[in-house]
Amino acid sequence: MRTLFRRPPATTAPQTLDVYDIAHLAGGPRRVVEVALVTLSERGAVTLRATRVRAVDQQARGHRVERALLALCPRGRSTAAVFAALRAAPEVEEIGSRLVAYGLVARSGRRPTATGRRSLEKARQEGVLPHYVFEGPAALPDRRVRQAVGEASTVPSGLGKRLVRMAKAVDDSGPDADHGTGGGGHAGGHHSCGGGGGGSD
Repeated sequence: MRTLFRRPPATTAPQTLDVYDIAHLAGGPRRVVEVALVTLSERGAVTLRATRVRAVDQQARGHRVERALLALCPRGRSTAAVFAALRAAPEVEEIGSRLVAYGLVARSGRRPTATGRRSLEKARQEGVLPHYVFEGPAALPDRRVRQAVGEASTVPSGLGKRLVRMAKAVDDSGPDADHGTGGGGHAGGHHSCGGGGGGSD
């Protein structure tokens, strides 16, 4: 007698996906972190100075991904180290798992499904979210923020993990001043939208 194994049905996706759901569908975990950095910089909750990021307002309310980012840099830390740590954080991983359950992202390879791609296109056409959610740092109007976020997002994963360990060692050894050259910057955009889907990381 043959035993048949059937894949459990996907959970029904909600009518409205938030900005981080859409960011994940558009560019995977990397895009989620990029959007969080830009959003918090824009809100004044973090300062981005060249290659460093520092939380200014750790009590700021917001998405759990944003709160996780703020907790990573209370005294200032390498943007690349913060990027690598948040990219692998449970708050970001949970988004990907949820999108798989919704049937918007494939289990294998974590690429958007046809439904996910249609949802992303719908979100893009609605024009509610800023362009950088779909296009990444290249769409940011502020050169300083674009450079800081873009450079951090391109650090190889292995190097990023080493930067996380190095930054933690510095934190453990004493106060970490917010050094760095260049000015902080802000970029435009607000969040909330219906639908999601696109490229993954």
